[in-house]
Amino acid sequence: MDKKTRVAVIGVGYLGRVHANIYRQLDNVHLAGVFDTDEKRARSVAADLGCESFSSLESLLDNVDAASVVTPTNTHYDITQTLIKKAIHVLVEKPICESYEKSLELVQLAEKAGIIFQVGYLERYNAAVIELGKHIHQPQFIETHRLGMFVERAIDVDVVTDLMTHDIDIVLSLIQSPLKTISATGLSVLTEHIDIANARLEFENHAVANITASRVSSKIYRQMRLFEKNHYYSLNFENQQLTITSTKSQCRSNDDIVVEKPEVTPQLTLNAELSAFIHSVNTGKTPLVDGRTGLEAIRVANLICKKIHER
Repeated sequence: MDKKTRVAVIGVGYLGRVHANIYRQLDNVHLAGVFDTDEKRARSVAADLGCESFSSLESLLDNVDAASVVTPTNTHYDITQTLIKKAIHVLVEKPICESYEKSLELVQLAEKAGIIFQVGYLERYNAAVIELGKHIHQPQFIETHRLGMFVERAIDVDVVTDLMTHDIDIVLSLIQSPLKTISATGLSVLTEHIDIANARLEFENHAVANITASRVSSKIYRQMRLFEKNHYYSLNFENQQLTITSTKSQCRSNDDIVVEKPEVTPQLTLNAELSAFIHSVNTGKTPLVDGRTGLEAIRVANLICKKIHER
């Protein structure tokens, strides 16, 4: 029988508990335990999932091979650094840290330690995003809207770092060109941080991305539209569906326009992400969103925030 990967979840609030429950269901994983500074909550989750509740971060270090860090962003640096120094493979929920500098330090430490370091951008595992990658060639204009309602648990960082980075990460993966200029605007509405923001990214190859994120909207709306020569793509993140509108090289009438919807089977993105993390741990394969990839997203997010504050 193959040896199972021993995994711990650090931070078992709403999302951390989901991480733990998914690991518990994976065939090649042993959920070794959970840790949370709220000991009562940790014991409750451990009892429900049939695993150990570690009394401290240090007490789990010799008992796990890998860990998910699902704690407030301002705690990521200290926790992740501790895990890396013990050569424990890490999946850290996005963003790595609030600042590029601290994020870079963690990525460099992970590279030196030779461990798997994955960043939790789960939209990369959205079935529609995966399907899009099979069709798109050279996007010249991308427009994204990621709007959500106010959620109290997500106010430790600004909306750019919390939500917009999902789309920044996807845009950077699709436009393979250096970023040239950034313009941005945003404001605080309900919290001390930026709650709604818009950024325009212009690239060396003349591609443009217009990205909007809000956590103070009245409903959830997550869409991306992409344009390139002879093609228009409309992607719905929520139902994981993709619509492709194409035309012949010379479009003279509506008869030359073809609309198709590729058959896309939605998948549980977090389940796919955690399964991929374990696969990387077991095989040494570089994660889809490794440290360097996650680092670029936070670098651009920091630049966007700087532009907003300058206004």
